[in-house]
Amino acid sequence: MDQRYTMLGFVVIVILYATIGLLAAAGAIFITRKIFAPKAEQFFYAMFLIPIAAFYLAFVAYFGNAAAWRGETAAVLVFAMISVFGVRLPMALIAGYALHGLWDLLHELQAHGAYSAFEPGQLTAVPLAYGVFCAAFDVCIAAYSYARRAEWNAAWTAPPAATPPA
Repeated sequence: MDQRYTMLGFVVIVILYATIGLLAAAGAIFITRKIFAPKAEQFFYAMFLIPIAAFYLAFVAYFGNAAAWRGETAAVLVFAMISVFGVRLPMALIAGYALHGLWDLLHELQAHGAYSAFEPGQLTAVPLAYGVFCAAFDVCIAAYSYARRAEWNAAWTAPPAATPPA
């Protein structure tokens, strides 16, 4: 098939995956705002950063890339540490989700030979346009965390509500 059709197909897939990532983030934001108080919402997003980072370990196992275990595991540990700080510090969540979005795009670019700072095989393979989907989600959640930072900080510093005497 002509290279132009291949590129057109790829562009359509990228646009669809980015749109789905943004819609997934919008859905997550809508649901978490409805069911969680500000502290719990911040805690949720902090803890959610761990499994989305660990998802790359599933790709390592699935694609059988033994050379990628060390680097991907180190990245998961870094994101887990950022997550722990993110429980109380919104800026850690902003940075963590933004960095994870870059990590996603790095995988996507390497998968297509557009970025080669790492030796071949040091990063795990990802399904077509997965990095685009995840980066769109991550950037949206980073922006949302930025928008909510004042309310999340206030929730941690507000005095507890007084309980009426029994």
